Amino acid sequence: MTLEETVDLYCSAWSEPDREKRLAVLREVLTPEATYVDPRTDVEGHEALAAHIEQVLATRPGARIARTSVVDVHHDRARFAWHLVQSDGTTLPGIDIVEIDLASGKLRSILGFFGPLVELG
Repeated sequence: MTLEETVDLYCSAWSEPDREKRLAVLREVLTPEATYVDPRTDVEGHEALAAHIEQVLATRPGARIARTSVVDVHHDRARFAWHLVQSDGTTLPGIDIVEIDLASGKLRSILGFFGPLVELG
């Protein structure tokens, strides 16, 4: 699986309403000890992230995450932009920075930021 495919599959987990399917996707693309951190949460492992996603989906029925940039990679790190696409079509931008386990190709950590960067001046 390419890194882009891994990232896209990871993003699809944020749209999967079925807990067991979501968990299967996370197991496919994340290392067992993977961490996820954003401004609102800090979790470790497949089960904890699946539960967090379930909580997010409960507050945003029909929403999905769509990657909106190339996956920019160097060494064992990458970044990509995404939008949370709500059921009414409105979008909220974000960016994730990930650490990649080079031996397996799976994601070891995800650091999420919400909203666009604010430029100086």
